[in-house]
Amino acid sequence: MIYDVKHETMSREELEVLQLERLKKIVHYVYEKVPFYKRKYDLAGFHPDMIKTLKDIQKIPFTEKSDLRDNYPYGLLAVPISKLKRIHASSGTSGKPTVVCYTEHDMEIWKDCCARVCGQAGLEPDDIVQVCFGYGLFTGALGMHQGAERIGAAVIPASAGNTERQVMLLKDLKATVLVSTPSYALRIAEIARKLGYDIKKDFSLRLGLFGSESSSEEMHAEIAKQLNIFTTDNYGLSEVIGPGVSGECYKKNGMHINEDHFYPELINSDTLEPVKPGEIGELVLTTLTKDGMPVIRYRTKDICTLDYSPCECGRTTVRMSKILGRSDDMLIIRGVNVFPSQIESVLMEIPEIGSQYEIIVTREGNMDKLEVRVEVADGSLLTDYKKLMDLHQKVQHNLRVILQIDALVKLVEPLSLKRFEGKANRVTDLRKKN
Repeated sequence: MIYDVKHETMSREELEVLQLERLKKIVHYVYEKVPFYKRKYDLAGFHPDMIKTLKDIQKIPFTEKSDLRDNYPYGLLAVPISKLKRIHASSGTSGKPTVVCYTEHDMEIWKDCCARVCGQAGLEPDDIVQVCFGYGLFTGALGMHQGAERIGAAVIPASAGNTERQVMLLKDLKATVLVSTPSYALRIAEIARKLGYDIKKDFSLRLGLFGSESSSEEMHAEIAKQLNIFTTDNYGLSEVIGPGVSGECYKKNGMHINEDHFYPELINSDTLEPVKPGEIGELVLTTLTKDGMPVIRYRTKDICTLDYSPCECGRTTVRMSKILGRSDDMLIIRGVNVFPSQIESVLMEIPEIGSQYEIIVTREGNMDKLEVRVEVADGSLLTDYKKLMDLHQKVQHNLRVILQIDALVKLVEPLSLKRFEGKANRVTDLRKKN
């Protein structure tokens, strides 16, 4: 289903004309309406009139998360507070939260973008959608909720937590679509099995829309197997709009970015220069149509690739890969760069390994040490010494050969590692405490 045929199937030439028109307008707008941007641009010697082509966006200074925190709560507003219709915020776990504000115009854009993501995934008007994100200041739940409703589907606002109740609702209300984090989808499958349910016989699920945390193709394959559903990934961040920035179509060949609303760039995180086509880089996004709190050249810190080739689904918008990691979450172990998602991919390829794992990084003297704790799929394996040693060696060997990292591997009982009802926190980096 293509929700917005006009904008999702525009030719590249038409789209770039629209993007340039909107880029010029939004840069002039923030320069005139937001003192922060005027000061920043004047200091950098930039003026909005310097935008003549899309490539000229590279002349504009970046915006970073620290800018939002430094201007907490309303310093980046471009409209009077009386014009706002919705206010969301991040968790603020590392200090003041980042506040994001929406006008009525912004709300309509957000709903349409989320509807596009739902349509890309294959959601239909007769679906029943259970949203298992936490409702509140977090943008994920209400964002996907309103997108599903705009498609015409019925929504169960189940929120997060109380997993046994979630399973009951999925079964009794005959939900056909699950919206959650990938890790929580696995937790739901785990509890359903514990309660004695047969996923294929007792549930009506056919589709999963997953986001809010990075996940590998291998994890999606595991979710698909355990819940008997077609899985899709979607991407968004509250600083830009929330969910609705991009989402996978049924071809599962990357997430289509809503380019008429969000202009994407990829940069080298160290040099801040554009990367070459096809190379991995840090995603930078500019909101082209928001009027409440626009952000210009926002450094997401998310690492991915961009693919501008045509998609068989009929959409012409650029596709971003799954998030490979965050530039500030990359682990450097004895000179080797590795993202947690890469470790996940290696683990999920081994059938005897379960879906739950934990990564612990420590330092002894000047040496970094990596420990990977992972549950086995079948607890009886822990009583068979030979099979256990063979599996242990296989995990270590695959991590060494595929990722060039030496890790201390600990195979543990099923259900023994911590579970998460929101975003999964797989990495404990104890080096930061030393």
